[in-house]
Amino acid sequence: MQELNQELGFFDAVEARRSVRIFDQEGSFDHEKVQKCLEAAILSPNSSNLQLYQFIRVPESSPLKDPLAQLCMRQKAATTARELVVVITRRDVWKSRAKANYNFILNSNQNQPEKKVKQAGNYYKNLIPKLFGKYPGWSLIKKLIAWWVGMRRPMVREVGETEVRISVHKSAALAAMTFMLGMKAVGYDTCPMEGFDSKRVKKLLDLPTGSEICMIIGCGKGLPEGIYGPRFRVPSSELIVVK
Repeated sequence: MQELNQELGFFDAVEARRSVRIFDQEGSFDHEKVQKCLEAAILSPNSSNLQLYQFIRVPESSPLKDPLAQLCMRQKAATTARELVVVITRRDVWKSRAKANYNFILNSNQNQPEKKVKQAGNYYKNLIPKLFGKYPGWSLIKKLIAWWVGMRRPMVREVGETEVRISVHKSAALAAMTFMLGMKAVGYDTCPMEGFDSKRVKKLLDLPTGSEICMIIGCGKGLPEGIYGPRFRVPSSELIVVK
């Protein structure tokens, strides 16, 4: 285990990171480190820079921590965690995020060329509403448009309701991974969990109706017994293909 005052480099953090399922309940835990790593996580790449996600922090001092851990199917990674971070998607705020992006470009002090401002306006005020808007039958219509245009030129095909939802979850997952690597770099461990009662968690945390839970991450100082065996990965030759 790395000392807390010894921050790791990127490749060291990647190599050292494991999903740790039992955390130390006795030692100190710096919750400010969680905030630091979350601040870094929001710098992660995301689709159209909309950042359609949120991190909900539930520290050990919260009265919601134990009930939330129980809703994570009583996994030790949740019950022993010093803090739980709930990663949720927020597709429902796409309008305000699109507007914020356009206004940032419009009011930038870098004297953006008129052409770039016009392109940004077309993207955030025209294309994004078409992609994220919800109307009866609109998902099918978008797929038909993509198919028709794709008959003549390269075209993005993943425009249906399911594909848009997946895209939002991908952005949330990218940010979650940055957070977990950051936690390892500052000497702490994490465990991402998908085993939870999403309906009851949303009710417990009073999450927005339009949100979805991407994952719940247990945080703490991992104990040796919290690593369930040596790491296994299939050979890189099966995962990395050069054409």
